[in-house]
Amino acid sequence: MSAKTYAMWGGIILLVLGVLGLFVQGDKFVGLNSDPVEDIIHVVAGLILVYFGFRGTDAQAATWAMVFGVVFLVVGVVGFFIPKLFGLLPTGLGAIDNIVHLIYGAVGLWAGRAYKPAM
Repeated sequence: MSAKTYAMWGGIILLVLGVLGLFVQGDKFVGLNSDPVEDIIHVVAGLILVYFGFRGTDAQAATWAMVFGVVFLVVGVVGFFIPKLFGLLPTGLGAIDNIVHLIYGAVGLWAGRAYKPAM
């Protein structure tokens, strides 16, 4: 998978989850916890990834894939130990949320690191 592919599709998925999460009643959305702060973060991250996936260079997409890869990995790990992320998420992160963040992060790092600039 290229960094641009990760940025395009990963960004679209984040946008959809973030926007739908803002309109879902209750704490759960397709098995994931939904907090307004997290939904807004997903929308912003999705917009950044979509932009660089569709309009950015391969190098820019790789950079953002790695940035969000690290962020999602950290959130995934920390979420197991501090589910409410220091009070940022009132509902807190569940095990499924953390696993999804870890997968998103690992794939982002992998896609970003796979980029090889042309010589």
